Amino acid sequence: MKTTQLVSVAFFALVFGVTSYAQKTVMVGGAPMYPTKNIVENAVNSKDHTTLVAAVKAAGLVETLQTAGPFTVFAPTNAAFEKLPEGTVESLLKPENLKMLQTVLTYHVVAGKMNAADVAKAIKAGNGKAVLKTVSGGTLTAWMKGKKIYITDENGSMSEVTITDVNQSNGVIHVVDTVLLPKS
Repeated sequence: MKTTQLVSVAFFALVFGVTSYAQKTVMVGGAPMYPTKNIVENAVNSKDHTTLVAAVKAAGLVETLQTAGPFTVFAPTNAAFEKLPEGTVESLLKPENLKMLQTVLTYHVVAGKMNAADVAKAIKAGNGKAVLKTVSGGTLTAWMKGKKIYITDENGSMSEVTITDVNQSNGVIHVVDTVLLPKS
């Protein structure tokens, strides 16, 4: 599959495994993330992702993220959610805002498995930028500054990928420091 095809395949892949080298267990939020477990099985153990896990449960996306995928997930930390305006998370978690919560969460997911090397290749092929189609139907733009990968949302907000290649049995997770929001 060509890099451009990989990029256009929706970023619906929360966590996709690495095929070019042996997968290793990575520590995230003080807990080991085992490549033999799925995205949900690992995420529930990260103390840095309790807000994300609560949101995924509230949105009814647990079953989806336990399927074979593969998914690439840009997973915001608790600190990332704390950067949002006061009351935003509480509002999103209300039953009447279920659709918006699902949209925000699936905006962080790309279909397929893209490890950091795949993202970097796509950025190079795109002359410095890679446009990734999300499961929610929106787009994220990946770019690099030095060796660091950044993601820009449709509103121009930027998030740094702080931990890459957290491989799962059904994809890969990249930890990000800012919640990405689709254009409203």
